[in-house]
Amino acid sequence: MRSALARLAALLLAFGGVQACEAAILAAGDLRPALSLDGPWHYSVDPYRDGQAGFHGEEPGRSSRPHAPEMRYYQGLVWYERKFDAHPKPGMRQFLRFGAVNYRATVWLNGKQVGTHEGGFTPFAIEVTDTLRPGENRIVVAADSQASETSIPPSVTDWENYGGITRSVRLIEVPATFVDDAWVRLTADGRIAVDAKLDGAGAAGRPISLRIPELHLTLSGKTDADGRWSGSIAAPHGLRRWSPETPKLYDVTVASAGDTLGDTIGFRTITTRGTRILLNGKPIYLRGISVHEEEIGPNPTRAITPEAAHQLLSVVKDELHGNFVRLAHYPHSEVMTREADRLGLLVWSEIPIYWRVAFDNPDVLEKARHMLTEEIMRDRNRAAIIIWSIANETPVSDARNHFLFTLADDVHRIDPSRLLSAALLNGRGTVDGHAEMMLNDPLVAKVDVVAINTYNGWYTDDKLADVPNITWRVPTDKPLVFSEFGADAKAGFRDPRTIRKESEDYQTAYLQATLKMADKVPELTGMSPWVLKDFRSPRRQHPVFEQGWNRKGLISETGEHKQAFAVLADYYAKKAAETPR
Repeated sequence: MRSALARLAALLLAFGGVQACEAAILAAGDLRPALSLDGPWHYSVDPYRDGQAGFHGEEPGRSSRPHAPEMRYYQGLVWYERKFDAHPKPGMRQFLRFGAVNYRATVWLNGKQVGTHEGGFTPFAIEVTDTLRPGENRIVVAADSQASETSIPPSVTDWENYGGITRSVRLIEVPATFVDDAWVRLTADGRIAVDAKLDGAGAAGRPISLRIPELHLTLSGKTDADGRWSGSIAAPHGLRRWSPETPKLYDVTVASAGDTLGDTIGFRTITTRGTRILLNGKPIYLRGISVHEEEIGPNPTRAITPEAAHQLLSVVKDELHGNFVRLAHYPHSEVMTREADRLGLLVWSEIPIYWRVAFDNPDVLEKARHMLTEEIMRDRNRAAIIIWSIANETPVSDARNHFLFTLADDVHRIDPSRLLSAALLNGRGTVDGHAEMMLNDPLVAKVDVVAINTYNGWYTDDKLADVPNITWRVPTDKPLVFSEFGADAKAGFRDPRTIRKESEDYQTAYLQATLKMADKVPELTGMSPWVLKDFRSPRRQHPVFEQGWNRKGLISETGEHKQAFAVLADYYAKKAAETPR
């Protein structure tokens, strides 16, 4: 990232020929052969949006100067540009696939606007078949990270959003008719099912097949008039089901029309029975922790490489004795979800319906529905994902209820094979002289797993000695998960005599007291304390303890284990020993 391009952006904006973003899914697009456009890009920040409109009616951007200041906390427009060589084959189609651009993206190729996208954490593909040239090409991306009352998430969050092009950009070449999507899974009645979709003029009436070579399994059929095909076959007796103990993955292909879509897929079932969660028909306790998408290190940039994902998630699996991660508060990179598949970690995946979303705005609801669909379509072949979450800490109102009920119905329609949840707020009362937490949220009727964020003893005045005696009045017919609880501690700050807040000693005592409380809740079937690692949060500005970081991590931003880490690790080790195999 070397030079500025506001003047170039202005020239591009002067060109006509706007083309809407194509609706191709490009499932498993991260695995398809492609030309990677990762690496250095030229860029220029544009805080006054000079590249979009001139100050006095002149063409935009004529007075802009190159500049590349420090980007920390910057929200606004940034222009990206690079050149690349391409060699498109005749008769093939070309797509630019972006893993994510935060938050709004407008894309030009060779001076023509080819697509737009809104949403900072889900992929999008733009067809550029008619715009790509043999030889040198120039791509420009306007990435606008400015949050607003109608963005998702809204302008106030408790994490850093890292604007710009945040995930891989790839140029993918496919045949004129290609396998755009294929969802392959194990059904509750023991069959391997597939739903596939072709894209292209020749999509209708095409022979199509599913193959899993290791299982000697082939299933064939023909697409309908819309290019879709569904089929199922009894799972072979030799199928090894995916689980945290045996995270077996199979190479799977769906082929048609001269195109083959390949993926690596695990097969398992996830259901509920009363207050229990059943993995492959057996009860499982979710020994988890929440994680933000931020690599371990003193200056994270949300560069989630396979190595960074492995470093984060292996701490959970190998050191914390966990089997579950809540990937909060937005869809994490597919690098993370694929690594969870490989390692054997169950996943809660979430969209950023967070705090002060404009629930009364119909356009915001449609954006949320679109984002939710993109998340599910990207990741529904990941065995690791067992829970789709549609919200975090959203106060109850009629508008909010309608909004979330709509999303809940969408989840059940798009992917009925997984569980639905949302991290809810709880009420509070007093019973027999002690605190009692209660849940009066109408969303409970829609979810499969009840999840509650609770911070008794941190955001409340409860003494830690009283926390174990807090009781819970919750639904008795559904599983309950404590989706958050935690306390800040700056690594290395000790205060064993007074057990002062912000010390490792307080965090340890808080965790011990909360775990004792949790042990008395019979409906509880798992937890994901807040949070694995200290992460950047601009709203956390205490000059001594925070300095721009949320300090509730059990490890510091550089990976240093705090005292409380061992408390949770020992607790989970005992829970694992109690679980029947």
